[in-house]
Amino acid sequence: MGMTMTQKILASHAGFETVQAGQLILASLDLVLGNDITSPVAIKEFAKLNKEKVFDKDKVTMVMDHFAPNKDIKAAEQCKMCRDFCGEKEVTHFYDVGKMGIEHALLPEKGLVTSGNVVIGADSHTCTYGALGAFSTGIGSTDMACGMAIGKAWFKVPSAIKFNLTGKLRKYVSGKDVILHIIGKIGVDGALYRSMEFTGEGLASLSMADRLCIANMAIEAGAKNGIFEVDDITLEYVKAHGAKEPVVYKADEDAVYDEVIDINLSEIEPTVSFPHLPENAKTFDQFGDIEINQVVIGSCTNGRLEDLQEAAEIMKGKQCAKGVRVIVIPATQQIYLDAMEQGLLKIFIESGAVVSTPTCGPCLGGHMGILTKGERAVATTNRNFVGRMGHVESEVYLASPAVAAASAITGKISSPWEVMSYEI
Repeated sequence: MGMTMTQKILASHAGFETVQAGQLILASLDLVLGNDITSPVAIKEFAKLNKEKVFDKDKVTMVMDHFAPNKDIKAAEQCKMCRDFCGEKEVTHFYDVGKMGIEHALLPEKGLVTSGNVVIGADSHTCTYGALGAFSTGIGSTDMACGMAIGKAWFKVPSAIKFNLTGKLRKYVSGKDVILHIIGKIGVDGALYRSMEFTGEGLASLSMADRLCIANMAIEAGAKNGIFEVDDITLEYVKAHGAKEPVVYKADEDAVYDEVIDINLSEIEPTVSFPHLPENAKTFDQFGDIEINQVVIGSCTNGRLEDLQEAAEIMKGKQCAKGVRVIVIPATQQIYLDAMEQGLLKIFIESGAVVSTPTCGPCLGGHMGILTKGERAVATTNRNFVGRMGHVESEVYLASPAVAAASAITGKISSPWEVMSYEI
């Protein structure tokens, strides 16, 4: 019986020739990740294990990104605990204010993940690194503590859904529209504890930013992980960012999948996920005018340079609608710098938007863009649950950077095709 990409990676890291869905394994880890919210809990649990050092100071990383720069005393205490721990344990990859970024954009940028790795992170969107052909998944803080201590973690080998991609995305349609379309199709539990594996000739038309976005939101379909077949685009990215030598695992021809879903990228349209679940995906022919109060362009899903370039193209020379707060958040310091050098920040500021230092802040209703009762936001973030960005009676509409930028200009949820007069 053949194995999927995920199963091959897990078998290798568990020391087995083969594994099968449902099997329990203990796998070696290439990277253990935590942030300023989840790491303090893990640090307290680590102390109970009576370990003087982490298993490998180069394979543990903590990124201060959720409430950093610190929004209050509690946030400052949490970051200090992480800072002190990493200093004491001589952790190589500790990222603080001025050096940090949103974790799931920062780690690929820094070359800390490569193809064939096994990565765990105390953050549900750790599945992002599947874009590089790695097995990566979110875990709890206790598992993070054990991972830091022994460099291993228990997994139940997941079964898989194969997504066969064909065609090519049209202008102003991106990976965000693809994953919202898929979640709308299969539901928020449609891939529950399964691997979402992406392959097909359509991969060639997807940028790494598209892939990182799609893999990031695999968890919103309930998946254990999302993973892309490694191709030349992957290998070029890994090499350019100084990652370790990739190990490429391809699914066997006779690999067993629970189901195979065909996605024609040429047919994907700008898509918006309505409150209060990512599965409430709609295209613009399915709803009318919806006025908004806020736009957020950023997050670990859509704060990359390519995302900012697309948003700036739409907003250039235009003014944000009166009464709409527009917040742009480059995902890392490097992206911030690149956007500045390309003149993107000038475009955003002149349009009436504000540009923030890298932070997860508004995505989880933490800071830098909280909604009050009755307010609506279009956001390029990844969740729109009740109260996700503030008041329980506020609403979050998930969309691509292109849709968010168009909506910022019109003051209502708008298709970039309409704003830019794009001929379909």
